[in-house]
Amino acid sequence: MKTKKLTAILAIVLMCSVNANAQGFLKKLGQKAVEKAKEKIEKKVENTVAGKADEVLDGKKSSSSKSNNAGNSDAAIDDYENDTKNVKSDFVRGSVVMFEDNFANEQVGEFPSKWDLVRGSAEVAVINGVKCIEMDKHDCWISPLVKGGIKNYLGDVFTIEYDMLYDDREKNGASSIEFDIMNEKEQRDAELFTIVYSMGYDRQTFDCNYCLTSEPSFTHKEGRASSEAGPYNDGRWHHYALSFNKRAIKFYVDGRRVINVPNAKPGAGWVTWFASGGSKHTYMKDVVIAKGAVELYERNATDIDAKVAAVEKAIQETGKFVTNNILFETGKATLKSESMAEIQKVAEYMKKNPSIRFEVQGHTDNQGSDAVNDPLSQQRAEAVVKALEGLGVDGFNLRAVGKGSHEPVADNKTDAGRAKNRRVEFIKK
Repeated sequence: MKTKKLTAILAIVLMCSVNANAQGFLKKLGQKAVEKAKEKIEKKVENTVAGKADEVLDGKKSSSSKSNNAGNSDAAIDDYENDTKNVKSDFVRGSVVMFEDNFANEQVGEFPSKWDLVRGSAEVAVINGVKCIEMDKHDCWISPLVKGGIKNYLGDVFTIEYDMLYDDREKNGASSIEFDIMNEKEQRDAELFTIVYSMGYDRQTFDCNYCLTSEPSFTHKEGRASSEAGPYNDGRWHHYALSFNKRAIKFYVDGRRVINVPNAKPGAGWVTWFASGGSKHTYMKDVVIAKGAVELYERNATDIDAKVAAVEKAIQETGKFVTNNILFETGKATLKSESMAEIQKVAEYMKKNPSIRFEVQGHTDNQGSDAVNDPLSQQRAEAVVKALEGLGVDGFNLRAVGKGSHEPVADNKTDAGRAKNRRVEFIKK
């Protein structure tokens, strides 16, 4: 018993000693933290003055260890939001869909029925309840079977979209992706143009190698375009989109344009995807190939003016502009990339009229309860406001308001009516 009491007394003395030492250590640690924070702030100021804002941003991106969003949940990643603040997007899907595959009717573990395998291996898999194609981490070269497998379906005006997921947050070896546009008579490694990006590092570098219009062949790629953005290797689904119009190559990730080539050689026939060298598999879903493309630049300026005039006319006549062309992911406040063209024309009008204030209203249909629709409509209105701010509109003139399903303009009993009720209104105040 005496031994136990003595042991207890010694333990208490030791704890007091450790506590005192710990307090002293924490005090010193706190002083060091203050000094370190001060040094960090001074360094950021120096970088900004030197015109190196991107380096400051990159320093902020050192943490990508947030929860695994493989299912593309709505959890915000602050650094990614900052990276896409000044988004440049004019993407619009082609009007006639030639090929579409969401893998929903495919059997897991089998090679997808609408695709062809050129090399390596691939199969249908499920990621968080969503069917997709799993591209082997070592070597996978696949191509969609369009119109029975012909290789001249693309033409000179087309768009291609797909979602891709890769997780390299542990930095243990990332896959390299090639997105290749082929001439009808050529094979892989002899592409008309190719977009290459590695899924490693904190930011992804996108390289576009293309044939110049002056080149007699379809394989001698002297043209080069490059851009850096991301991160897109964070275990989330990201939306990739390509537009080709006669000579103009535009490539987008999550609505952000990362490649913009004004003059490339036409002659596209078919498309392939190639993944290799990764420590993990690459996943792809929701592939859409369509006829039609983003309009050429010299025509686009006139078209934007005409669209801005339509916004101006509506506001002059009714005091508001109503649109059903701003689209969101189902049940979410995530803007679809094709919405940016509509948001851009509203932004152009607002920038030409900087003294006018607007209420941005989000409206839903009546599918679901008010407990879901009311906050969802508010979040969607806020997403539109944020997009407008990213295009240069003064946020002081914008107020987001969610109306839920309380102000329908059509019958919610039909699909057409519900589509009309899912809208965004810009009310002049």
